[in-house]
Amino acid sequence: MISVLAQERLLGAAAGSIVTAIVVFDQRRSIYSSISGTKPESVAQYRRIEPLFGRKSCSELAHLWNKAVDETFRPVIESLTSSGW
Repeated sequence: MISVLAQERLLGAAAGSIVTAIVVFDQRRSIYSSISGTKPESVAQYRRIEPLFGRKSCSELAHLWNKAVDETFRPVIESLTSSGW
């Protein structure tokens, strides 16, 4: 049986790898589209590309992640607090 700490580290590494891959893919896509030969005629025609993760959704994702970790490890934290750590 794998320890809880190892499970959390594995989950964090997997989630970090997935998010990093998505961000890198999105950045590469925006770079390739910005250097392509088909440039708009005027600034008025330029369409801004929204980021894959907006600021609001990133903060919501971080909040949900922290809440899930807190709920998962609440018994461990309470036992360590009660024992004087």
